[in-house]
Amino acid sequence: MAEDIKVTVLGCGGSGGVPTIGPDWGQCDPKNPKNHRKRASILIETRGKRLLVDTGPDLREQLLAAHVPYVDAILYTHAHADHVHGIDDLRNVCKQKGTALEAFGTEKTLQELQQRFPYAFEPLKANFFYKPQLIAKPILGAFQAADIPVFAFTQDHGFGMVTLGFRVGDFAYSTDVKHLDDSAFEALSGIKCWVVDCIQEAEHPTHSHFQQTLGWIERVGVQEAYLTHMNPSLDYHETLKKCPPHVKPAYDGLVVTL
Repeated sequence: MAEDIKVTVLGCGGSGGVPTIGPDWGQCDPKNPKNHRKRASILIETRGKRLLVDTGPDLREQLLAAHVPYVDAILYTHAHADHVHGIDDLRNVCKQKGTALEAFGTEKTLQELQQRFPYAFEPLKANFFYKPQLIAKPILGAFQAADIPVFAFTQDHGFGMVTLGFRVGDFAYSTDVKHLDDSAFEALSGIKCWVVDCIQEAEHPTHSHFQQTLGWIERVGVQEAYLTHMNPSLDYHETLKKCPPHVKPAYDGLVVTL
């Protein structure tokens, strides 16, 4: 019997969020709350545990909005600023949890995090959480995070950059991806729900675009899919009108259960 899975979209915006500083709403209607997008991140809950995917610069606001006091482990897709620069907000997450957190990612991603944020990976020198306390766990393929089985697969982010996609049960998450190879589609085989990269309608050098993403969704044969990492050119309502019935733009606070 499949495990119950709850996924909360903490953020579905591009690297600058929506609106970007200005404010610049692009084609997005500012009156629609579903166009207010924080940086891309999700929370996966199953077996009584919580997995946080990425720690972007909006992390504090995201966890407060989702009423999440702590998580049990972190999964990192890659080390770009919009996916990791909220790492210091894990200080209170560790405090609420009362333990250090295992942080999973490629060896390269974890090395970059340790270079940029060495203090987060060093042992505490006092008996209280005055800084984040992370334990680096290099991974690829099948692994366990907080006793939850996860499968990590590689994705091409363009210009030689590699990101990780994650599969937990019948759910998968793919952000910051320009191309997917056959091994990635093999990892996605049989999923029921996919939150997947779609930055804009026009082709982009480092992200998937609308028609390509729809083609991927059709190839996988997924029952429901949600577009993420959307920039200000994709208005929620206008994009929804162009989607087939089983595909929708994500929005911050979206909850999906499997």
